[in-house]
Amino acid sequence: MRVDSREFRQCLGQFATGVTVVTCRTEAGLHGATVNAFTAVSLDPPLVLVALDRRAKVCGYITGRPFAVTVLDSDAHQMALHFAGQQGHGAAVGWVDHEVAPRIAGGLAWFACTPWASYDGGDHVLHVGLVQDCQRHPDGPDSRPLVFHGGEFRSVGEHLAGAPWLDTLDSPECDIGWVLPRLTGSTAR
Repeated sequence: MRVDSREFRQCLGQFATGVTVVTCRTEAGLHGATVNAFTAVSLDPPLVLVALDRRAKVCGYITGRPFAVTVLDSDAHQMALHFAGQQGHGAAVGWVDHEVAPRIAGGLAWFACTPWASYDGGDHVLHVGLVQDCQRHPDGPDSRPLVFHGGEFRSVGEHLAGAPWLDTLDSPECDIGWVLPRLTGSTAR
């Protein structure tokens, strides 16, 4: 069965993602690109992943180079457009020099990374970075992230309910888990 690429893209668009700007230093200067394919990989060691289109300049620029990732807040949609190549939206870019990699000013949080590994991801390359430094904005819990959903930038609404990791049965700290031992006569939930 062949998956229709347009339908596949539209289905993926139903998964809301955060919006980041990935930045690095090149021979020609500083470069950045808007990226929504960003995720945590590991806490120990601290690893993050960005999936970049092979055709994008930033994909080649960060290969084997340190890079930074800035998580944008909901007021930064002009910045996201700027780094997506749609300049002229009035975004004033402030750069912060960091010993690992340059980053843009502001955002909810940032991560400065050195290369860990790169993997083939079809028409994308999966770049994993070892986080050397990170920081969240002091107002982070009160700020709202910029979100991409259905082909549009959005902001997150009101907080609905909390579900801390440690309170789940799938937590590494939980002895029970989703499958109960047969010795007790219990069945899986």
